[in-house]
Amino acid sequence: MAGPTAAVPPKSAENQQPGKYTFALTSLTSLFFMWGFITALNDVLIPYLKGMFELSFAQAMLVQFCFFGAYFIVSMPAGVLVKKLGYQKGIVIGLALASSGCLLFYPAAALKVYWIFLAALFVLASGITILQVAANPYVSILGDPKTSSSRLNLTQAFNSLGTTIAPIWVGPIILASFVFAEGSESSPEILGESVQTPYLLLAFSLIALAVIFALIKLPKIDQSPTTADKAVEGSAWQHKHLVLGAVGIFVYVGAEVGIGSFIVNFLALDSIASMAEAEASRYIGYYFGGAMVGRFIGAAVMQKVRANMVLAANALGACLLLILTIMSSGAIAMWAILLVGLCNSIMFPTIFTLAINGLKQHTSQGSGILCLAIVGGAILPLLQGILADLVGIQLSLTIPLVCYFFIVYYGLIGCIPKPIEQN
Repeated sequence: MAGPTAAVPPKSAENQQPGKYTFALTSLTSLFFMWGFITALNDVLIPYLKGMFELSFAQAMLVQFCFFGAYFIVSMPAGVLVKKLGYQKGIVIGLALASSGCLLFYPAAALKVYWIFLAALFVLASGITILQVAANPYVSILGDPKTSSSRLNLTQAFNSLGTTIAPIWVGPIILASFVFAEGSESSPEILGESVQTPYLLLAFSLIALAVIFALIKLPKIDQSPTTADKAVEGSAWQHKHLVLGAVGIFVYVGAEVGIGSFIVNFLALDSIASMAEAEASRYIGYYFGGAMVGRFIGAAVMQKVRANMVLAANALGACLLLILTIMSSGAIAMWAILLVGLCNSIMFPTIFTLAINGLKQHTSQGSGILCLAIVGGAILPLLQGILADLVGIQLSLTIPLVCYFFIVYYGLIGCIPKPIEQN
C-alpha cells in the first residue's frame, strides 16, 4: 500500500546530473520495500491473533486501528522532527523506532497479552510513519523536478513488491504453526514462537538498515523556508476538491485495508474456498500483487486517458467486483475479491494528485491534510469488523463497496477544482 506523502518541500536538489543520485535512490528503495513488507503482515496477524485470543472480528480489527491510528497521531510531529533534523537523521530514527516495535513482539508473544501486541504495532507504525514522512519527499527532491513523480512511482513499486511477497513468504510460517497447534496443550508456546522469529528477523534487518543509513553519505538538501512559505494567505480547506479528496483518501485506505484484513477469514469460509489459514494467507499476495501490476498498466493508460476518468473506471470496477463477491460463492467470489487489488492500483496516487491540483501556495498544507486522512485505515476496518460480527464477513463488504462508490463520484465530479467563494 502507498504511504503518506509528506508536505511538498520548498526546494529541489540543485545541479542535477544523470546518475548523480543513483546510489541514494537505490538505498532508499530498500526502505519502501521494508515498510510494504511489514504493513502487509498485518493481514496475516489478524487471523493469527483472532485465533490465539479467541477475538471477535471487531476486536481483531484493533490491529489495523492501532497501526493506522499511528499515522494520524505521528504524521504531524514526524514532519516537525524531519524538518528540524533533516531527512537522513529522520530515516535513521524511523528505522530505529520501527525496530523497537518489532522487538516488542517477543515479550508480547511470550506473555500472551493482546494489548502488548497492539502497543508493539503502534510503536512499529510510528517508526514507519517517520520513515515515510522523511523518505517520500526526499525521493522527490533527488533529481530533476520534472521527473519527481516518475522516481516516486518507481520506488513505490518496491513498496508493492514488499506487500506482495510478505504474505507469501511469512504468512504460512505464522499460520501453519497455528493450524498444527490446534487441540494441543502446547499450542500457546508454538503460537508464540511462530510470530517471534519473523519479527525478530525484521527487527535485526531494520537495525542493520539504520546503521547503514547512519553511516552512508547522502546528499544534503536545503530545507530553509522560502519567502512564500513564511506568509501564505487563505487556507487549503477553502478548496472543495481538496476536502473531497481527503474523504477519498480516507475511504480508499479504509476499503483497501479492510478487504485485505478479511481475505484469510473470507477464503476459510465453507461457502467460498474452505481453505486453511496458512494456505489462504498466500492469496493476500495475489491481492497486493494485482495492485503492483495495475500500477504499471495504469501509468501507461494515463498517458492517453485523463487521470480522473481512469480513477472513476477503476473504482467502478471495484464496485462491480465487490457486488459479485457479496452475491456469489465459491471460486467466483474468491477471485472477484482478489481482483479488487488490481483496481486499487492507481487510486491512492491519483486521488492525491487530483486533490492537490491547483492549490499553488496551499499545496504543502493540502498534502498534510491528505496524509492525516490515511486514518481511514484505522476506522473503517474496525467498523467493518463490527458489521462482520453482526451479519457475517460477506455482507460486511458493503462498507468498502460504499467507499468505492464515493471514489467513482470523486473521479467524475468531485475532483474538479471550483472557484473559491469570497466572503
